[in-house]
Amino acid sequence: MNENSSIFDVAVVGGGPAGLAAAIALAQSGANTALVARCSPYADNRTTALLGGSIDFLQRLEVWPTCKARAAELRVMRLVDDTDRLIRAPEVKFSCDEIGLDVFGYNIENRTLVSALEERAAVQSALTRFDDEAAKIHCMEDSVAIALVSGKSLSARLVVAADGRHSLCREAAGIKVRHRDLGQAALTFNVGHSRSHRNISTEFHTTHGPCVFVPLPGDRSSVVWVSEPGEVDQLMALSDEGLSEAAEARSHSILGRMCVEPGRSRFPLVIEQPLSFAKARVALVGEAAHVVPPIGAQGLNMGLRDAADIADIIREALAAGEDPGSGGVLGRYASARRPDVVSRTLAIDLANRSLLSAFLPVQSLRAGGLHLIGSFGPLRRLAMREGLAPSWRASQAARGARETPAGRSE
Repeated sequence: MNENSSIFDVAVVGGGPAGLAAAIALAQSGANTALVARCSPYADNRTTALLGGSIDFLQRLEVWPTCKARAAELRVMRLVDDTDRLIRAPEVKFSCDEIGLDVFGYNIENRTLVSALEERAAVQSALTRFDDEAAKIHCMEDSVAIALVSGKSLSARLVVAADGRHSLCREAAGIKVRHRDLGQAALTFNVGHSRSHRNISTEFHTTHGPCVFVPLPGDRSSVVWVSEPGEVDQLMALSDEGLSEAAEARSHSILGRMCVEPGRSRFPLVIEQPLSFAKARVALVGEAAHVVPPIGAQGLNMGLRDAADIADIIREALAAGEDPGSGGVLGRYASARRPDVVSRTLAIDLANRSLLSAFLPVQSLRAGGLHLIGSFGPLRRLAMREGLAPSWRASQAARGARETPAGRSE
């Protein structure tokens, strides 16, 4: 379908990783798809640890082969209690070979991932790109009208809102959001170091939040340092040499001498959840659907699961002759995403609260839980598998495969 078409099956608004992945997957599913997003370089140097099913999804989109060589394997994950509290948790180590995997996933710079997604999106025949921004969204009974900043307009039977935490699409659909400020901030930057990371990601737990060193290609790592806003401001203001010394001290020199690379970002930590994941012909994906702290590498991985689920549901709806923006289709999407998003958000919130709490019984429970996970193999393996992706998604995918036309028995 081209720009002169009167209506698209689906319009994706937003060109971050989740939006691009959703647009590609929807176009590959057979939906006439519009993508409303500026073609511009990714703005910062943040990275994402892509876990489990995220790699499978990117393989399915034929995106992963173009960026795999620029990602670092994640084979071991260490949790280290670096507090000075009376009750401290033991170190816990998760190794991918314990659950029969070569890797847990890969850490990749977001700008590398976005570049690969942009390249793949450009060759989708069923995808029309509007290098523009949405100025106004109007939800109607049978379609959604999108007015662009340039003065152009388009409409679609379904809008996939991938336009971030301040989503214009979500607002137009009348979807309210629960918001909670965590009183923490995160500083992100990349470092080079004199010792090999050996594909081990190490997370130091402090009284104000975690600080994680995640492997990048070569002798490099990405750093996400969570703390009180005042301390993060102080770190942000340091010279490169000063921040290098601070990062080396925080890591207890396990990676040797450190040298901070150009570029750093600071952002406040919040938790946001919409009251509905889909309404009025609008389905939410990515940060329009969930905002969580950078703990456990869940944010973008959930966003890619959003993209995979909406594409699968729309493919099935179109094959059955359904309106992709109908209440029934939106209800199936909401039902698919709610358990994943709610459970992951709760787990992240509880992990963060337990780390910050100075209440002795909470410290005891946290230390005891980590000791149990670290010492009891079956529980540790369960934690690893659930950390990669919810186990119920595997059975859901298998059921979906049996229900495709090629697999129907009736």
